[in-house]
Amino acid sequence: MNKANLSRREFLQAGAAVSASAFFMPRGAYAAGTERIRVAMVGAGGRGTKDAIDCLDADPAVEIVAIAEMFQDRVDSSLERMRKEHASRVKVTPDTTFLGFDAYKKVMAMREVDIVMLLTPPGFRPPMVRAAVEAGKHIFMEKPAAVDPVGIRSLMESADLADQKRLSIVVGTQQRQQPQYLELIRRVHDGELGEIIGGQAYWAWGSSKWHWEVRKPEWSDMEWQIRCWPYFTWLSGDHIVEQHLHNMDAINWAMGSHPVSCLAMGGRQSRTGPEFGNIYDHFSAEYEYPNGVRVASMCSQIEGSTPRVGERVVCSKGAIVTDRSMGYISDNRGKKVYTFDGAMHSGDVALHTALIRSIREGKPINECRRLAESTMTVILGRMSAYTGRQLKWDWAMNASQLDLTRPKYELGDLPVDPVAIPGITALV
Repeated sequence: MNKANLSRREFLQAGAAVSASAFFMPRGAYAAGTERIRVAMVGAGGRGTKDAIDCLDADPAVEIVAIAEMFQDRVDSSLERMRKEHASRVKVTPDTTFLGFDAYKKVMAMREVDIVMLLTPPGFRPPMVRAAVEAGKHIFMEKPAAVDPVGIRSLMESADLADQKRLSIVVGTQQRQQPQYLELIRRVHDGELGEIIGGQAYWAWGSSKWHWEVRKPEWSDMEWQIRCWPYFTWLSGDHIVEQHLHNMDAINWAMGSHPVSCLAMGGRQSRTGPEFGNIYDHFSAEYEYPNGVRVASMCSQIEGSTPRVGERVVCSKGAIVTDRSMGYISDNRGKKVYTFDGAMHSGDVALHTALIRSIREGKPINECRRLAESTMTVILGRMSAYTGRQLKWDWAMNASQLDLTRPKYELGDLPVDPVAIPGITALV
């Protein structure tokens, strides 16, 4: 295994380190289903492997040609899973398998790669986006986009550069492709339900655990944290960022805006052991949007609690209610007056279909800013809950210096950050 060590400065500047010889302008013409579209994966975990399979399902011309990962066992399990469904189009070889913290740079240097799929924990995401854009690659990027305001600002810069280079960046917010969301939010935007006056968003999971491996004695602190990344704020952003982003992205979509402020609270009561890292198990937030519209937000990971995942946007003439399996409109008394009964799908494959179509037609799609804003929405909630402070969007977005990157990147010692305590944890 390549255990290359990177300093914090090297990590942050890695996007600029891609050599000029690796740069290419994306090809402008792709005959549908004929010319190959070569895809490289950066990250090969469970969700990332599903994304790659969805990409293969989206178009018969797609080939997976390279993988960058930290751990060989994840490469092996990912390849086994993909080859069960698309053996002839999984072209990864030992020569196009790269391991280590700097493995993604080797993928960016492959001239033949058209699309890079960024599938790592979001704590690694911003410099990888920068590197991919500078190398002239189209991008599929999983959500969230980052874990702190410094990372969000980097993504905004990358979005501008992608526009200049006419590159597509499509992101993993599946609801934006789901038919019930498209129809109901269209009705809100068309004014059918009057003015938006409020809303609610939920990801109450009803479970306390992501099911990750128990730490093995031979794992260093860093390896343990990467393998169990959802439990560490520097890697996942906490579950309000990693999971609840989906719901708040739908709210921002309906509102047509990001919030202007947030007051949140949260804690860690049912999941308190050191094996659960340093994240909370519940959050509750009130977001204020322009014109004084307020949205209540709840998310939790508590075993045995009542699950609820979805959104409600309240308007002067009724409300829309959405989740991944249904959508309806109710009147002001709560009576259903319309239920979406069209064909529904997960939106997963449609994301990749849209990306590939944009490349074929030479009509770039750039969703990087939108994902950055939705990610900043939930980061704002986490920052408020961790510190106990009401926060304004403009301050957090433009002035906060919170930066969760690690002092160095190596498979060695890495103390776990303390659990945040409102009123004590500093606002940075």
